[in-house]
Amino acid sequence: MISINLKDQKEKENYKLLTSTIIPRPIAFVTTQSRDGVVNGAPFSYFNIVSANPPLISISVQRKENGEMKDTARNIYDAGEFVVHIADDDNIEQFNMAAANLPSCESELEYAKLTPIKSEKVRVPGVREAKVRMECQLVKSIVLGGNGAEAPGCDFFIGEVVFVHLDEQIYDESRINIREFKPVSRLAGTNYATVGNIFFMERPK
Repeated sequence: MISINLKDQKEKENYKLLTSTIIPRPIAFVTTQSRDGVVNGAPFSYFNIVSANPPLISISVQRKENGEMKDTARNIYDAGEFVVHIADDDNIEQFNMAAANLPSCESELEYAKLTPIKSEKVRVPGVREAKVRMECQLVKSIVLGGNGAEAPGCDFFIGEVVFVHLDEQIYDESRINIREFKPVSRLAGTNYATVGNIFFMERPK
């Protein structure tokens, strides 16, 4: 067994270690809207469920090296709303294209040829190409890591899912059909994975 003290390593080394061992990770494509009305879209794999009662999810948006906020984080702070889409085999290339480093005044949706679609409960649009769309309202935000207040490491958001849109092809009798959904997960580096072998195992009572 190899033992590593992460405090003895550089940030890049810890990043590689964590992202290559905590796998697979679901990919959230998050849309937000700026004060000027620009719709921002970006994929995040630091994403998961927090609670079912109420329905809460979390997203961690890493800061730039100088501690500057990314557009997604700034827009969530300003508007208190965002929409989460789950990446799948049919949209992953467009979602990945939206990760391009564009100026704040430009929309990644236009760049990646994604189609905005009006939301039901929030003002932020979603994207039509996703099979799963979750409209969220911000519940809590926490600034974490980095060098403290001068150059934080990330902005951690917890949002309540207030409305969900599902493609008819993947939803049957209150269950998600994984084979039809074809979700894509993030591994390490430029590696991704689709759902392979599915097995069932009962939990102990």
